[in-house]
Amino acid sequence: PLTVREANILAKSLRSEKDKDKAFLKPNGILPTNILHLNPSAEKGTVIWYTKAQQRKLFFVDGLKISNGNAFVPPMLWKASKNSLSVYALASDRRPNDKTKLHYAPFFNIYEDGKVCMGTVSIDIKKSASVEEFVHAWGHYFFNSYFSHLMGKHNPVNGDCVKLWKDLIDIDKRFPKEVLKANGKTLKNLL
Repeated sequence: PLTVREANILAKSLRSEKDKDKAFLKPNGILPTNILHLNPSAEKGTVIWYTKAQQRKLFFVDGLKISNGNAFVPPMLWKASKNSLSVYALASDRRPNDKTKLHYAPFFNIYEDGKVCMGTVSIDIKKSASVEEFVHAWGHYFFNSYFSHLMGKHNPVNGDCVKLWKDLIDIDKRFPKEVLKANGKTLKNLL
C-alpha cells in the first residue's frame, strides 16, 4: 500500500507523462509566422511551414563530385510528420497562401511527389517536441545529411542538377529561380 504522500507523487508523475504527449507540436508561445498549418495530433501530427531563400551548408557524397560547401537555396515549403518529410520549392519569399504554386525541390534524394529519402539518417522526434523544436529538427536532418542521387528518372530542375550545385557552391550567388520546375500542385493540395 502507498502512503498519501507516495500516491500524490505517483499521480503527479503520471500526469507529467500524460501531459508530455499533449505537448507534441504545442508552440512555446505565439505561433511562429512561418507556420502555415498545424495538426497537433499525438499520433498523426503534421506541420506545414515555409522558409525564405537562404544560404546553407550542403553535403554531397563523393560520387557526385560536388564539393561540400555553402550555397543559396530557394524559398522552400516543408511538410512533416514524426516519421516523414516532404519538401517543395517556392518561386518567391512571400508567405504562401492556398493558391501558391509549388515547384519541385531542386535537390537530390527527393521523390517526384516531394517525399524525402532520408537514407541512413536516424530520425528521432520527441513525443513532447514543441512546434519550434519539430521544425528545427527537420531542417537539421535535411540539411545535415548527404545528398547522394536523383530518385529514379526524376530530374527536379530545368537543366543538369549536378552542374547546378557545382556552380552554386561557395559563391555568393542567389539561387537561379528560372531552373525551378512547377509540379502542378498548390499549397491547398497539401492540406
